[in-house]
Amino acid sequence: MQKVLGPFHLWGISVGLVISGDYFGWNLGWAHSNFWEFAVAVGLIAIFYSCFSLCFTELATSIPHAGGPSAYAHVALGPLGGLVAGFFTLVEFVLAPPAIASALGGYFHFLVPVVDANLASNGFFILLIGINLLGIKQTARFELFVTLTAVFGLILYFAFLVPHFRWERIATNSTFNFWNLFPALPYAIWFFLAVEGVAMAAEEVKNPEKDIPLGYLSGIGTLVLLAFGVLFGTAGIVSTNSVSTLDYPLSFTLGNLYGSSSWIARLFTGIGLFGLIASLLGIILGYSRQIYALAKEGFLPRILARLNPKTQAPSFAIVIGGLVGLLALQYGNTGELITLSAFGACGMYCISMISFFVLRIKNPDQKKPYQVPFYPILPAVAIALGFLCFITLAIYYTFSLMILAIGLTVAFLFFLGSKGFDLKRIPHSSLSPDQEESSFSRGDTDF
Repeated sequence: MQKVLGPFHLWGISVGLVISGDYFGWNLGWAHSNFWEFAVAVGLIAIFYSCFSLCFTELATSIPHAGGPSAYAHVALGPLGGLVAGFFTLVEFVLAPPAIASALGGYFHFLVPVVDANLASNGFFILLIGINLLGIKQTARFELFVTLTAVFGLILYFAFLVPHFRWERIATNSTFNFWNLFPALPYAIWFFLAVEGVAMAAEEVKNPEKDIPLGYLSGIGTLVLLAFGVLFGTAGIVSTNSVSTLDYPLSFTLGNLYGSSSWIARLFTGIGLFGLIASLLGIILGYSRQIYALAKEGFLPRILARLNPKTQAPSFAIVIGGLVGLLALQYGNTGELITLSAFGACGMYCISMISFFVLRIKNPDQKKPYQVPFYPILPAVAIALGFLCFITLAIYYTFSLMILAIGLTVAFLFFLGSKGFDLKRIPHSSLSPDQEESSFSRGDTDF
């Protein structure tokens, strides 16, 4: 795969993957909690992602493989670990795009009421699948452009809110029920979900040792600032209940201030489309690289690992993942898709942190391009919060858990039937970045 990405591209991908979470989805958390309860939930998730990202950066720079979490778990835990991590990652990355496409259609319908929201959702989804088929260089350039536009849109949003912001609206939400934090967690996760997709572009980074930490961690910092800006800014203008079920909360907020047909509301909604496009485009990139890597290593049919000879894009992986997403778009609703994506993300976070500790314990002296600071305290915080999120989702969203369990069982039976467990784990002693990383980077290592 072509090595064309630098730290600025990675910042664009990391922010672009997630920035749609600022435009919609997070507000559904206010259906389960008040402002302060949800703000604490977002704070806990921000701490988790900050800690997890540092640990994930160490894994990504040590093993810059397109498989990302599945590759790390395969190295640390063997083929079963790779299968479970790959399944969770696919759930996250394949089911997030239809949720984003649904909101994208809602924003477009708000801007152009004559166009049906479902038609717009499907049209944008198909268009962005086509852009990904053009190859990584074109995709990354377009992703950077739409990400910068989306960040500019949020800055405009803050500027339009400032003259009307009232702290009293927030201060009146003074009650606090600790237990209300937990059902709101998947929507707090939505502020940051999929940022780890940067690691899946590791094979296409010019200098993984330096570029991944710089691009990844600057992206996380940007996302934390934007999340709290949107959270406080919106609550200082409208009641939390009024936006708790909408697919276009920010446009509604500006429409409430200036009128839904005002040039300000329409300008922002037009720019807001770029935020949703950025995330949809970036997550399509992420799921295609995950499918490609899983197929290359025998977890999925190997036809999905074929690269287009002209663009070097994993065309089969892009199209198959897109078809699954389009099917989910027709039959799922935004809340269910967000919950399932969050489930997949939390499962992947847990197994990734287990892999992190296994590799650290069994290879304490291994040279690493980047090492997480404050070990083992910071990784311990990450794994504790990761399991807290997964257990919480399992308790509050049992139907989604059942769907996830059925899917994992089917994946296990398929893998067992294809004799996938004949695959071997890479010896820990062979994981020297100086000597072995090039083969991982090329993606040609036989697991």
